[in-house]
Amino acid sequence: MIWPDKKYMAKVVIDANIIVSAAFGGKPLEAMVRATISHEVYVSSKIERELREVFLKLSRKLTEAQLAFIGSKIDELMGMATLVAVSKAVALSRDAKDDHYLSLCREVRADFLITGDKDLLDIPEGKLKKANIRTRVVNPREFLEEASKTI
Repeated sequence: MIWPDKKYMAKVVIDANIIVSAAFGGKPLEAMVRATISHEVYVSSKIERELREVFLKLSRKLTEAQLAFIGSKIDELMGMATLVAVSKAVALSRDAKDDHYLSLCREVRADFLITGDKDLLDIPEGKLKKANIRTRVVNPREFLEEASKTI
């Protein structure tokens, strides 16, 4: 997708695994920063809960600095993102827990879902379109490549 002008702000949903991976730098961090600064990011209360639960599970495995970074990024994302209630659930992914991301994408008509989850990345585009989801499911590198075409 090439955006018609540089003012276009894509609608983006970011998987919790990307937000957690951002604590370690690299493409996940770059993609999350690009999405939150240059585009419209959407979350749901269910995704916020998932982020908080993952954060608690990681509290014994990460350094204090990494925990502080992830905590601040979750807070930052929640402050910058638009909170949306999902009205209708879809069931497309091999992992039912991932379906909520797809439901949110359909609800907001997201342009991108940034994820590292193979269950989501492997869903054929045709299957998404049949469920009225016009979202590109991409990894952080693909999102950055697409975003660099117009920004």
